[in-house]
Amino acid sequence: MKKKNTEINPEEEKANTQESVENTPSESENTEETTEVKDELSEMKEKYLRLYSDFENFRKRTAKEKIDLIQSASAQLIVELLPVMDDYERALANAPQGEISEGTQLIFNRLNSILLAKGLKELPAKGEVFDADLHDCITQFPAPTEAEKGKVVEVIEKGYTLNEKVIRFAKVVVGN
Repeated sequence: MKKKNTEINPEEEKANTQESVENTPSESENTEETTEVKDELSEMKEKYLRLYSDFENFRKRTAKEKIDLIQSASAQLIVELLPVMDDYERALANAPQGEISEGTQLIFNRLNSILLAKGLKELPAKGEVFDADLHDCITQFPAPTEAEKGKVVEVIEKGYTLNEKVIRFAKVVVGN
């Protein structure tokens, strides 16, 4: 059995050290590489932050669009129900006392409460100052008094808002 030589020859050690020194990059090359890596890292971080920001904006925008779509879908249904409400109110106003049953009134009240819960509100009109953003002037009549000039004298058709957005303008007669 042969013993392994565990002693290191000093000449071999010197040669190994010289090879390792020759293979390592100089300090200037090392600094240049470090600078490039740092620049690349900061560029990647900036790209990541922009991408993350774009994704967050996209997520918020799609959530808002989804809510708007749901609200506009219900708005269309409510707009189609408004003439039914108008017809019932006209029938109630013109019917002799006791002709419209209590059950029919309960149904109307239930429908009205559901629409109110969904955000439907009646626009105030009679006696209010005419506002083109809320009212649609059908005609003008001479005002009976000076105080009624420029104000709504009569409401032909009620106006409504849904979630603070006008879905039907009030058709009104204005005092001139």
